[in-house]
Amino acid sequence: MMRKKSVSASKASLVLFLCQMISALEVPLDSKLLEELSQPPTITQQSPKDYIVDPRENIVIQCEAKGKPPPSFSWTRNGTHFDIDKDAQVTMKPNSGTLVINIMNGGKAEAYEGVYQCTARNERGAAISNNIVIRPSRSPLWTKEKLEPNQVREGDSLVLHCRPPVGLPPPIIFWMDNAFQRLPQSERVSQGLNGDLYFSNVQPEDTREDYICYARFNHTQTIQQKQPISVKVFSMDSLNDTIAANLSDTDIYGAKPVTERQPVLLTPTGSTSTKVELRGNVLLLECIAAGLPTPVIRWIKEGGELPANRTFFENFKKTLKIIDVSEADSGNYKCIARNILGSAHHVISVTVKAAPYWITAPRNLVLSPGEDGTLICRANGNPKPNISWLANGVPIAIAPEDPSRKVDGDTIIFSHVQERSSAVYQCNASNEYGYLLANAFVNVLAEPPRILTSANKLYQVISDSPALLDCAYFGSPKPEIEWFKGVKGSILRGNEYIFHDNGTLEIPVAQKDSTGTYTCVARNELGKIQNEVQLEVKDPTMIIKQPEYKVVQRYGQVSFECIIKHDSTLLPTVIWLKDNDELPDDERFLVGKDNLTIMNVTDRDDGTYTCIVNTTLDSVSASAVLTVVAAPPTPAIIYARPNPPFDLELTGQLERSVELSWIPGDENNSPITNFVIEYEDGLHEPGVWHYQTEVPGTQTTVQLKLSPYVNYSFRVIAVNEIGRSQPSEPSEQYLTKSASPDENPSNVQGIGSEPDNLVITWESLKGFQSNGPGLQYKVSWRQKDVDDEWTSVIVANVSKYIVSGTPTFVPYEIKVQALNDLGYAPEPSEVIGHSGEDLPMVAPGNVQVHVVNSTLAKVHWDPVPLKTVRGHLQGYKVYYWKVQSLSRRSRRHVEKKILTFRGNKTFGMLPGLEPYSSYKLNVRVVNGKGEGPASPDKVFKTPEGVPSSPSFLKITNPTLDSLTLEWGSPTHPNGVLTSYILKFQPINNTHELGPLVEIRIPANESSLILKNLNYSTRYKFYFNAQTSVGSGSQITEEAVTIMDEAGILRPAVGAGKAMASRQVDIATQGWFIGLMCAVALLILILLIVCFIRRNKGGKYPVKEKEDAHADPEIQPMKEDDGTFGEYRSLESDAEDHKPLKKGSRTPSDRTVKKEDSDDSLVDYGEGVNGQFNEDGSFIGQYSGKKEKEPAEGNESSEAPSPVNAMNSFV
Repeated sequence: MMRKKSVSASKASLVLFLCQMISALEVPLDSKLLEELSQPPTITQQSPKDYIVDPRENIVIQCEAKGKPPPSFSWTRNGTHFDIDKDAQVTMKPNSGTLVINIMNGGKAEAYEGVYQCTARNERGAAISNNIVIRPSRSPLWTKEKLEPNQVREGDSLVLHCRPPVGLPPPIIFWMDNAFQRLPQSERVSQGLNGDLYFSNVQPEDTREDYICYARFNHTQTIQQKQPISVKVFSMDSLNDTIAANLSDTDIYGAKPVTERQPVLLTPTGSTSTKVELRGNVLLLECIAAGLPTPVIRWIKEGGELPANRTFFENFKKTLKIIDVSEADSGNYKCIARNILGSAHHVISVTVKAAPYWITAPRNLVLSPGEDGTLICRANGNPKPNISWLANGVPIAIAPEDPSRKVDGDTIIFSHVQERSSAVYQCNASNEYGYLLANAFVNVLAEPPRILTSANKLYQVISDSPALLDCAYFGSPKPEIEWFKGVKGSILRGNEYIFHDNGTLEIPVAQKDSTGTYTCVARNELGKIQNEVQLEVKDPTMIIKQPEYKVVQRYGQVSFECIIKHDSTLLPTVIWLKDNDELPDDERFLVGKDNLTIMNVTDRDDGTYTCIVNTTLDSVSASAVLTVVAAPPTPAIIYARPNPPFDLELTGQLERSVELSWIPGDENNSPITNFVIEYEDGLHEPGVWHYQTEVPGTQTTVQLKLSPYVNYSFRVIAVNEIGRSQPSEPSEQYLTKSASPDENPSNVQGIGSEPDNLVITWESLKGFQSNGPGLQYKVSWRQKDVDDEWTSVIVANVSKYIVSGTPTFVPYEIKVQALNDLGYAPEPSEVIGHSGEDLPMVAPGNVQVHVVNSTLAKVHWDPVPLKTVRGHLQGYKVYYWKVQSLSRRSRRHVEKKILTFRGNKTFGMLPGLEPYSSYKLNVRVVNGKGEGPASPDKVFKTPEGVPSSPSFLKITNPTLDSLTLEWGSPTHPNGVLTSYILKFQPINNTHELGPLVEIRIPANESSLILKNLNYSTRYKFYFNAQTSVGSGSQITEEAVTIMDEAGILRPAVGAGKAMASRQVDIATQGWFIGLMCAVALLILILLIVCFIRRNKGGKYPVKEKEDAHADPEIQPMKEDDGTFGEYRSLESDAEDHKPLKKGSRTPSDRTVKKEDSDDSLVDYGEGVNGQFNEDGSFIGQYSGKKEKEPAEGNESSEAPSPVNAMNSFV
């Protein structure tokens, strides 16, 4: 007999749609189903009942609803229809009922105050929103008042009244001073709930003139400020000083000190008061007392206790706060203010009223034609609320009659409903403190059955555990559900099954034979539908060898075993824990497949170790305790490699496996970490030992997988930290039976070596992979995409087969299958190969060249048709070479350059071109065989560029006021030279640079005599060539004019004007002879002084002398000595203008040569190595390396000081 049962709470999370069981029809939350079913409107979003808006922003009154068909919306305002089409400031959002009132473009918020209600309507009914009261927020200014200063005697109480303006919503009150700092509050001074500032007793430090009350209106984000209040506290000392002027000394001594007073309540006044609060709100009660010393406040509830977990004290216990109040919190609350002189108290009688709240809110009702149902609306409150019903927004008393409907107070009873009975009902529960409004629809549907559970859904459970098979359904009338096992099985009945009301089939104890296909059938009077699900019952996971309790000596080794058995279709994961936490991150902990090994055990390793095995369906665990003890004292330990294992034994021989066991040899004081097992194939490779596997050092047996047709013998090698043992003696031999091959050759390929063949290659199976005698290979092929039969040959002892007479480069399907005397290997997978390639037939067409700049060009071409490639397209090669330089009109050896662009690219960049040159290029397609024919040569020319530096610069024939410059033309003019630019400037003894002079020289000149230079002056020269594109890199040199014979200072070089120089023999001048005599005398005196100091044992300051007479050319510049002002052009770089230091001078012939350009791509782009994309296109910008430009002009980069002006080199 079939039995039904509701799912327990513990299984609720496992089953869909088992959590609600009601008599009416329940519509599942299936998105596809909800889109298809007709449904009355439901309000999904609406604005709050009391909606205070910012008068400066647009008013948005929300009303969103859903239904099928989608509902339309309308509004009432103050109980009458609100025609939004007649108000240009009001719009309704598309597909929504939300109103937007435009205040920011001229509307006034005050004009839209009122009570709004939204109605959402479709053919199945109408839902209404709450009454939404719209009020703009207000933040009025403080009324002006004249505030008298407060003069108070020390110890008296004081109340500073705030009296903030009435705002909407009420403002937040706080007190601050003129510096916008909050006034400190304490048990003595605090702010009341009404905003007033209370002083239980005043002290002299309370004297100040800036007690300011602030009101913050959050909605408008404004703060209003009351006028500052002045408080002056008179101490007894100040009173005595005042009285002393008029009274005798005796009277002064009669002045009383500050009087202590017992507590008096400042608020609330009187002995009792009342307070009414609504259920669910926060109850705030306040008592503030005056007195000296400052009173302490305590609260009690008469006849009861203050509610635990909901009671809080604020404002130094002057405020009692109880959250989420209920009727049980009504009663008398007493506050007691106490100091050492006495106490005062006040009793507040609290009454908790309640706005309506739901006991049972009406719920949507989905019924089938002819069914019965009820809508229940139950609410409570204090006073008890009145319940009224509406139908589609109209009071039910005046709504259209429905014979299936009967109203009985808070319940509507429906009998034998029809589709026309669909409607939305509203329940209104109200009392003097508020109201509740709920919409609930009655939807009468006639729908054939639908099954919402996915078809062929797979359920997996562990044996002996419950299985829950879903059959989520919907239909109206409610369908009947039946379950079958198998496609043609009989209906399931009996106590071994549980059938839930939502369609779920429960098998309380699933067994292996429960595996199979289950069919769910749903039927009602409108139709029938079925769905199949699959159930798989898995073996449980078990730990067949659990970890055991272990005692180990410190610094020893220990191992815990955890051998498991699980269902072959489940993948287990093993996790080890120590004391229910992760294992320490320590390399001493070694987690193996079936065990946990701890090396070099320490005291910290003591604890409980747990092995947890998880699968996707179950989890098991087992634990064991490890105890670490101290090791006894031992003599010096000698460590060595372990002795070889012995007594190897083969047991449990099967066709494909065998169990090998052994006895470990002596560890020799170093624990064995692992055993290595090797095997010998006496049939195919006698005498050759191969690695088989290895196991942890705690394991002495292993199950070995074997291959057919192999004569096995095994040996074992022990390993510890010292090294490997000698191999054990071989085990007995075990010859496995022959079998057909298990696998096919790998790495099968088909690549043609000639245009008319296909070479099929593979990697042959090794001897033990043959599984039996007579190993051969069945090679099969057929042309792809052609309806051909397979062609096959059988070959032996080879790994290659050549198919001749094939078309050029066509795809073939290829497979190679192994076979032996016992049969074939499994069907091999197919691979795609190609017959041989031939050279491409055609050249790329429509070759176009776009010159990007003087060193870079972009070439385009049309791809060749793939059929003409006749092979794997590897890319395109661009051959390009320089024909001649346009500036020299001389040919040179043609060196062709090649750029390869991989893949099916149709463009590429040609870097490293020489400016002002003529080039040719052609393009060829490339496949695996080679290159195709070249496209017709394409000629292109590069524009002019900037020249390289002049090939050399010599400075010869120095005289008193002239130098001769000779130079060589640039090695790479890169265009037509238009001129040379010479810049030069003098250098003084402190390496500062003088004004810069620039001269432009015709391009056909190769020398220049500079005249009118200063005598005995070093000059630095900058020289470069120009084309129409610009200036090239410069070459620099330094030279010195000889000393003037007449000793007359020459004027500075300026504006190119020349002046004559008299040639006078300086050696005949009297001033020169006198100067030389003075120098000789000074040297003689210096030698005498040095001789005297040396005889006295003094030390001669050689270093100081060397520093004083150092070569000015190698002295470092002093930045702060003030000898010379810094002189630098606005465009100069100090590093460029420094003279060459010793060791870096030019050669003796004063020739400076620049390295010839070799078109290296290393110079491509700001001195960084050039880079190519995968397609060969160049990245970067091609440019030669340039020296910095010399300074131009003679303007300093800083404002010249008078000292600098006087000391500047002329």
